[in-house]
Amino acid sequence: MRTIGLLGGMSWESSALYYRLLNEAVRERLGGLHSARCVLLSVDFAEIERLQVAGDWDRAGELLAADARSLQAAGADLVLLCTNTMHVVAGAVTAGLDVPLLHIGDSTAEAVTAAGLGRIGLLGTRYTMEQPFLLDRLSAAGLEVVVPDQADRDLVHRVIFEELVLGVVREESRTAYREVVARGAQGVVLGCTEIELLLGPDDVDVPTFPTTALHVAAAVRAALGEGGPPAPTTIDG
Repeated sequence: MRTIGLLGGMSWESSALYYRLLNEAVRERLGGLHSARCVLLSVDFAEIERLQVAGDWDRAGELLAADARSLQAAGADLVLLCTNTMHVVAGAVTAGLDVPLLHIGDSTAEAVTAAGLGRIGLLGTRYTMEQPFLLDRLSAAGLEVVVPDQADRDLVHRVIFEELVLGVVREESRTAYREVVARGAQGVVLGCTEIELLLGPDDVDVPTFPTTALHVAAAVRAALGEGGPPAPTTIDG
């Protein structure tokens, strides 16, 4: 089993989900008392969030690239950036590594394509829904990507930063998200790692593509030397 490097803390709520899903997936594959061989570096999200608001993506890229190199130095054979939004600096992180960075957009596009869908909705932070770093990655796989209108983008973003990253899950927010999804396409990409704390496949009437779970599944396949399409990963609780 190769060692998986987790660059997390953005937020730690979703990083905890990454860690749990990763270990559950390895146990499911290997059985018994097996768990994932991994190293975790968790950043101070307040610092990263301040750079997001300021639009200082270059500085954020420098910081995360340095942290990714620390994971590599700690023995990581591959690295996961445990956030959708900060894949905006995936190029800077990749440039500083000698080991692979598994891009969250690739595992997501692979899953949507394997499901036979061509037109997909995208929920995420304002940065993810409005900047091209994930949209272009999905479009390059031949997918038509639909994002909510301005009012719905504002709602989705607010719930993420004022509730989900703080571990707050409200039923009224779940209802509001359902209404946004209902305006979507053939399925919906849950393009923020915290959204999986709020929405599951039983909450909406279209297929959901949880990026955290899909990212984890890709990492486990890579760590165990497995190929093939994305394995389903479920989130309980």
